[in-house]
Amino acid sequence: MTGRSEKTVTAKVLVVGGGPGGYVAAIRAGQLGLDTVLVEADRLGGTCLIRGCIPSKALIHVAGRFEAMGQSVGDGRFGIALDTPPRLDLAAAVRWKDGIVDRLSGGVAALLRKAKVRVLRGWAVFSDAKTCTVQGSEGPLIVRAEHVILATGSEPVPLPALPFGGPVLSSTEALSLDRLPRRLAVVGGGYIGLELGSAFAKMGSTVTVVEAQPRILPLYDAALTDPVRRWLERAGVTLHLGARALGMEVGGDGQALVVQTADGGTIRLPADAVLSTVGRRPRLEGWGFETMGVDRRGGFVAVDDQCRTSMRNVWAIGDLVGEPMLAHKASAQGEMVAEIIAGHRRRFAPAAIPAVCFTEPEIVSVGLSPSEASAQGIDAIVDQFPFAANGRALTLDAGESGFVRLVARRDDRRVIGIQAVGAHVSELSGEFALALEMGAELEDVAGTIHAHPTLGEVFHEAALRLLGRPLHL
Repeated sequence: MTGRSEKTVTAKVLVVGGGPGGYVAAIRAGQLGLDTVLVEADRLGGTCLIRGCIPSKALIHVAGRFEAMGQSVGDGRFGIALDTPPRLDLAAAVRWKDGIVDRLSGGVAALLRKAKVRVLRGWAVFSDAKTCTVQGSEGPLIVRAEHVILATGSEPVPLPALPFGGPVLSSTEALSLDRLPRRLAVVGGGYIGLELGSAFAKMGSTVTVVEAQPRILPLYDAALTDPVRRWLERAGVTLHLGARALGMEVGGDGQALVVQTADGGTIRLPADAVLSTVGRRPRLEGWGFETMGVDRRGGFVAVDDQCRTSMRNVWAIGDLVGEPMLAHKASAQGEMVAEIIAGHRRRFAPAAIPAVCFTEPEIVSVGLSPSEASAQGIDAIVDQFPFAANGRALTLDAGESGFVRLVARRDDRRVIGIQAVGAHVSELSGEFALALEMGAELEDVAGTIHAHPTLGEVFHEAALRLLGRPLHL
């Protein structure tokens, strides 16, 4: 008989998955003195850091810089002129992006070491709710734990007619291209498709978006998405709404995406690459979830307001447990679970979880929209203040169509929702979320002195306007 015998590792806490939920849970557990093991088959940082949020924002930044330089050719803008057009080396931009990812992933590893978390590299497969075998470079390890935190994240969903491979890319492959596709078809007009589609349009690709719903970004209301739609049209991005991708075919003009249009007709969209971004699903296969005796709710793991599953001392966080599938939600849940295991009294009941869309312009939504408040039977008052009346927005050349909108209860003037669209509004999301989490009333926002000149003044003015006393409009 050959081979190495299996070794056994025991721990108070076993975290499966090193993404923003898992690594935060492990770090906090280690800080609290809990003997913690984290298992990760890939690099530390998970989808968000390695192939999602961070790399996409890096390339979005590159695209914005390239577009701005291109606008300075000839007569230029702002008194800046270039004699020749800029040149984009996408491979070099990807190397720069990869450097950021490497730095952050290494930082996560250092933080885990500092918290005395044992990291096992390999794929975990559970044989029961508290026992898994990790297949790594050191051979198989059996890990047994008193508490298990499931943080395996999510994965892109392929369309049956457009399986990933060849010219059909998920966001992962799109973020690692070394050459710019001359013609890019984006299937899915949600935030992932439009963020990346906008970036490729800025870098010079001819971009076409195919969306099954009658409008882009269907999770946001039209007032927020109209400025994005107008930018896409100005940038030459073609939108096919109410349309459905049927598959790829090769003809005399090369490969093309076949699309059924809203009127029932069929068109061919020649494309060097197709970016498919129709959604994500929890990663529940391949690691023994079915052996754990854990209940599901629809396609997700069922949890309570402490992220407890139906199995004692088995917890689940992040994308596994449902919408919103956002990194910051996963991190908050991971921190909470570690503290509950350590004996703290916690539950997951945020007043709001901010959602940010890094399109052109950016969109932020926190709390209830006007229609959501109405659907819940809340008597709300709503008003907004435009960036066109804000000095800082004008100095950033960002005052064209943005605004901040407030939703408040009519009776006690408590703020229950904040939405904004405009350049750099993602940086206001923390202030918006804090206002809702602290139960701010309109008078609280109106009574807070905001620095001048900043975009945050628009939040202040929106509150003043809803109170009937705007100063700069």
